[in-house]
Amino acid sequence: MKGMNEMVRQAQIMQRKMTEAQDALKEQTVEASSGGGMVTVKVTGQQEVVDVVIEASVMEAGDVEMLQDLIMTATNEALKKSKDMMEEAMKGVTGGMSIPGMF
Repeated sequence: MKGMNEMVRQAQIMQRKMTEAQDALKEQTVEASSGGGMVTVKVTGQQEVVDVVIEASVMEAGDVEMLQDLIMTATNEALKKSKDMMEEAMKGVTGGMSIPGMF
């Protein structure tokens, strides 16, 4: 029974640390740009897009398809960076263990 109590205690500690890490990720951001900085997207560690900046010159060009591609590219890269940041933060909590369904 003592071993079971210790396991429960460890699980509770890990849960608390995971919650703290997730809260911290809400405050952290990453950004990515495309088109040599023509479009920049900023994303939180919980993969929420919080800012999109589009250079005026892109709008002046009037090329909608190019603008769409630049936004998509920058957003996908920012989301990838956010996911990597989240995985790194969770590794710190789990000691590198891979826990299925965690991400």
